[in-house]
Formats: sequence, C-alpha cells, structure tokens
Amino acid sequence: QVQLVESGGGLVQPGGSLRLSCAASGSIFNVNAMGWYRQAPGKQCELVAEIRNGGIRNYAEFVKGRFTISRDNARKVDLQMNSLNPEDTAVYYCKAVLLWGGGYWGQGTQVTVSS
Repeated sequence: QVQLVESGGGLVQPGGSLRLSCAASGSIFNVNAMGWYRQAPGKQCELVAEIRNGGIRNYAEFVKGRFTISRDNARKVDLQMNSLNPEDTAVYYCKAVLLWGGGYWGQGTQVTVSS
C-alpha cells in the first residue's frame, strides 16, 4: 500500500504561480513513476505531468513551458505551476504509478485561478 498526501493548492490570480507537493509513505518498491493529474468540473480526469524513476518527464501539451515536475527523492514529487490561467482551475491529484500500470491516488488539492 502507498499513501499519498498532496499540499500546496489554493486560490491564485491569473498569471500567478503555485507549487504543489506530494509525499508518499508506505511501500514504494513497485512504484515506477509519480504523476499529477487534474479534474475540472464536468470534465474527465487528465494527465498533467509525470516523472519516471529514471527521471524521464512527460507533460501534457497544455502545460508545456508553464509547469515543471520534479522529484527530490523517491517519496516526494512537486509540481511548479507558473503563468496560471482560469482554465487550470481543477482538483489536482497525485498518483503513484505501479510497474504493471495500476496506481495509488492522493485525496486531491483544489487549485482555483481567478481574479
């Protein structure tokens, strides 16, 4: 079992920045990657960014150049979000991706971009 706790969400004005953090506890032996997903009201959950154990990063097109995913150690992954716009408003979830494709999810943190 892997437990994930996100932090860092909140309200920010358009053009502002936020940094999300996710801390993992439990057995991470079979975790192959850590990622951030988001779900806006009335929309499907979508990948924002992912970082694999070897350091390879994968970003959704809509965040390239604005968001940066980083992983200081095996148990912590951050998402630096710059140049936020109202379309980025969503609940952001951290996911620990397992070797065989399953995963564990955090409880989510709300990000609201509004003036």
